[in-house]
Amino acid sequence: MESADGGTSLRLAAYAVCVEDDRVLLARYLEKSGESSWTLPGGRVEHAEDPFDAVIREVAEETGCDAVVERLLGVDSRVIPAAERAVPGLPDHQNVGIFYRVRITGGRLRPEPDGDIVESVWTPVPDVAGLRRSSLVDIGLALEQTLPPTGHVTPVPVGGLLQH
Repeated sequence: MESADGGTSLRLAAYAVCVEDDRVLLARYLEKSGESSWTLPGGRVEHAEDPFDAVIREVAEETGCDAVVERLLGVDSRVIPAAERAVPGLPDHQNVGIFYRVRITGGRLRPEPDGDIVESVWTPVPDVAGLRRSSLVDIGLALEQTLPPTGHVTPVPVGGLLQH
């Protein structure tokens, strides 16, 4: 969504934080460059779609699994300055992510058909720090571990293996 002056873009997305037995469900995203990074299942909320429904849809599309939402964990809003965007010339970008704790109830892990998610894997939480990953993973795990009463996570610094 572009502003009238073209100065910013906005994305509303819903993400699934699924932790069982000290493992988190991560999805490996294949970038156009051929590199890959790990992220949480989830994605853009479609026009007129409830984010609650979007996260269930996204888990099914990306992982092949059925999920139920157990609770809202929180909302993260961050601005990625134009200078830090992967493609030069784009405006500042605001990503508003709604994070839900979900539980997998059925299905089988598989790649996303005709999509960018090439695999989904149950990953031991201690191993996450060594992965090339989206900052969304750290935000989701921070919300899951701290359950802030306001639903607002302390900003997660982006650097090292973390990617916007």
